[in-house]
Amino acid sequence: MNKYIEVINTVLPVLLMLGAGIVCRRRSLISRDGVNALKNVAVNICLPAVMLNAFATMEYSIANVVITLMMFAVCVLGWAAGKLLNRFFNVSPFLPFLTTGFEAGMLGYSLFALLYGNDRISAFACVDLGQVLFVFTLYKLLLSRETSEKADLGKLVSEMLKSPTIIAIIAGVILGTTGLYRALAPSGVSSVIDACTDFVSRPTAGIILIAIGYDLVLDNIPWISVLKTAASRIVIMLALRLLTGMVVTGLSQGEELIPALNMMFILPPPYVLPVFADDEKQRNYVSSSLSVITVITIAGFIVLAAL
Repeated sequence: MNKYIEVINTVLPVLLMLGAGIVCRRRSLISRDGVNALKNVAVNICLPAVMLNAFATMEYSIANVVITLMMFAVCVLGWAAGKLLNRFFNVSPFLPFLTTGFEAGMLGYSLFALLYGNDRISAFACVDLGQVLFVFTLYKLLLSRETSEKADLGKLVSEMLKSPTIIAIIAGVILGTTGLYRALAPSGVSSVIDACTDFVSRPTAGIILIAIGYDLVLDNIPWISVLKTAASRIVIMLALRLLTGMVVTGLSQGEELIPALNMMFILPPPYVLPVFADDEKQRNYVSSSLSVITVITIAGFIVLAAL
């Protein structure tokens, strides 16, 4: 009985906040501009605080480099597999971009913290780093090529370095790898950093889940194309999860990363993708696919909570 209560305690707040987002959209309690503002607060203020603390407190070793390279390769393989499947399904040129990448920022960190606690968030950050580098570099370059936009490498690097997420990661990595964070602990400075990042990051889960619920629209969905896409992603992610599991278990302390891997591989692709779809039909396909895959993610979250 206690196990069921634990699952309810973890899952019900998520469902309630998603439901609140849906109600806000249907009753016009929050405008589209209001939701975009909430997203900006979450992504540009709250989430960087989470990532700064996660990377500052992470244990660094050769295994971290292996995990980063592995996750970058996973994203490349996901894209390549999607490209191959699209030749068979002929769904959309955007299908390969829906079979790779993970929405860790807008969803992953919040769900992981709810399920495993903030004290284990560094494990998720370790798994996340490789895919963050992929999304900010190769993913955007491939998208630019697909949408016939000229890929400006200088602009891409500039945008990446100006991103609050990347700035927070770099700052956290510097604090962690140099030992500065631990060196500042006796003076109490590290606890001040912890207090600040904890306070700023607390609203993250609630804000993000309301925004996701607001965007969770299941009307006018091209079901055949979307179900093919969702099925493709599930099969590809299962295969890649098994592959990464074999790599991680061979590393020291690899077992600690298994929950992070499980959470990562149930996440939807990056929510930024519809921005790159200029055609209304393609934009509807991409947005519908993200909504359906997000529902699958929530179902996967419930399963992980019950295990």
